[in-house]
Amino acid sequence: MKLSKTTGSILSGAAAGAVNGMFGAGGGMVLIPLLSSLVGIEDEDLFPTSVAIILPVSLVSLSVTALRTTLPWAEALPYLIGSAAGGILTGFFGQKIPTKWLHRALGSLILLGGIRYLC
Repeated sequence: MKLSKTTGSILSGAAAGAVNGMFGAGGGMVLIPLLSSLVGIEDEDLFPTSVAIILPVSLVSLSVTALRTTLPWAEALPYLIGSAAGGILTGFFGQKIPTKWLHRALGSLILLGGIRYLC
């Protein structure tokens, strides 16, 4: 069944939001294959598009969580600093990494994460 680009986009976003909301992360891992298969976004545009989508999705998840519970900012701060540094470096140098290697790296991380949680 062929979906329209709008329907594929909405379904992809809903899946990413659901995964991000349930697990606190991982929406991008769902989003990359869905944007490729349902929406038809070209490989070189997948990762930047995913990042642009995940920021607002994460902010929504953060807001809902903040309304329901106390956020552990003291515990999170060291990770936020490291994540910001990694994001900045990747923003500058990420486009130099061939898409083929990005796909392999993402697939490996998904596989390793799955094995870790199953064992």
